[in-house]
Amino acid sequence: MHWVLALAFREYHSRVRVGHTAENLATLRHLAFNLLKREKTANGGMHAKRLEAAWDQNYLLTVLKS
Repeated sequence: MHWVLALAFREYHSRVRVGHTAENLATLRHLAFNLLKREKTANGGMHAKRLEAAWDQNYLLTVLKS
């Protein structure tokens, strides 16, 4: 999971350092990771699924419903 968050979500490139923002964004990344991992209709890796959810609202709804 750590490797996927580092590559697909570019966790190391985050420059957020104020208050609890870093922890809050890490929680959202973990939530997105778990939702994308449960979704089985699309082929490809985590990064591809993440981009597909950003580009296609129907796929995003599919991910959120799974």
